[in-house]
Amino acid sequence: MNYSDRNLMYWRRNLAVCVFGSFTTLVSLSMLLPFLPLYVQQLGVTAQADVVQWSAVAFGATFFGTAITAPLWGRLADRYGRKPMLVRAAIGMAVVMSLIGLARDVTDLVALRLIAGLIGGYASASIVMIGSQVPREKAGWALGVLSTGALSGNLIGPLVGGFLPELVGIRGTFFVGGGMIAVAAMTTILFIREDFDRVADAKQRKQKTRPEGADAKWPIIGALLITAMMVLLANMSIEPIITVYIGDLGVASDSQARIAGIVMACSALGSILTAAKLGALADRVGSWNVIVGCLLLTAVVMVPQAFVTQWWQLAVLRGLMGMTIAGLLPSIAKLIRHSVEEHNTGKILGYLQSAQFSGQVIGPLIGGQIGAHLGLHHVFLVTAALLVLCAGMNGWVRNRYLGDTVQTNAVEKG
Repeated sequence: MNYSDRNLMYWRRNLAVCVFGSFTTLVSLSMLLPFLPLYVQQLGVTAQADVVQWSAVAFGATFFGTAITAPLWGRLADRYGRKPMLVRAAIGMAVVMSLIGLARDVTDLVALRLIAGLIGGYASASIVMIGSQVPREKAGWALGVLSTGALSGNLIGPLVGGFLPELVGIRGTFFVGGGMIAVAAMTTILFIREDFDRVADAKQRKQKTRPEGADAKWPIIGALLITAMMVLLANMSIEPIITVYIGDLGVASDSQARIAGIVMACSALGSILTAAKLGALADRVGSWNVIVGCLLLTAVVMVPQAFVTQWWQLAVLRGLMGMTIAGLLPSIAKLIRHSVEEHNTGKILGYLQSAQFSGQVIGPLIGGQIGAHLGLHHVFLVTAALLVLCAGMNGWVRNRYLGDTVQTNAVEKG
């Protein structure tokens, strides 16, 4: 009996715990956004340009660390079980988050944020566990629900970070965050169930079974990893300059940060509304159709963002973009889950997480460069063009390596 069959009775409860844990850890990680520049100033950085630079480095360090180690943790999950990886991520992040509240200077802040990415990744480990356990016909819906929990954490986190420092201070906020992640660690230890047979799975790995057509799946996996990177790149390309863009729309300087927060929250809110529904749609009509359709729709919604004249127009369009982009990651994870052998699931899903976090690092860099040299409007137009190219690539890969609808459905159903 393979891993997914042994754990079939546990996946619903494990999904509920992983949604809670992903939500909690991402609230803790994202709630520093509103006051990160203030904390950098507290740590001795005074020049405004230096504050902006160090804040960006500290923010991106966690994503960079996770991009590096996600494949390693995925491989270890295949070898030693998925639950130990969840426990490791939660405990490690709880400790590091608390230590950030004790940082002596900005170097400590960046180093600890990097360590949080290197040893953390609870949401990534959750995708590996649920993607490995859930029945194939429910994979899109389950991964969509899990994505909703993570997106909710990213939405609520900055809102919590807006008022919590007034109650407990900036340093105290990190201790609260560490405590929240510790609660997630306890629920994971107590309630996650996993039947992991290391001996049986090791034998399966040694057999190195290679089903017919296995070589043809690697181009498919490569295309899906590129698409996953593009999803986060598209979502993050405007983030570093969105406050400046809102200022160009006539918003007063003392309101720009608040309005920027609202606009960014609209994207996450849109994704929350549709992630599970689009995941379920992928179960019915096929993940490839959802991926190509969502890429094209996101590109269409991206273009008018370059021509808005009021901030509320941008907020509405970012909300619509969040709704269209939400179906991509669950569908990609489902296809990757069904394109690899059982004992390699964790490793390949780890590569998926690495691709996503790479997009979160590359997106702001590309957006900042385009905005600085070509103008802010071009960020949206270039991103839309990249999404169209990505949709074309996915359509070509589907037709080239999977052929007709019958073959495509066979791959999605395993």
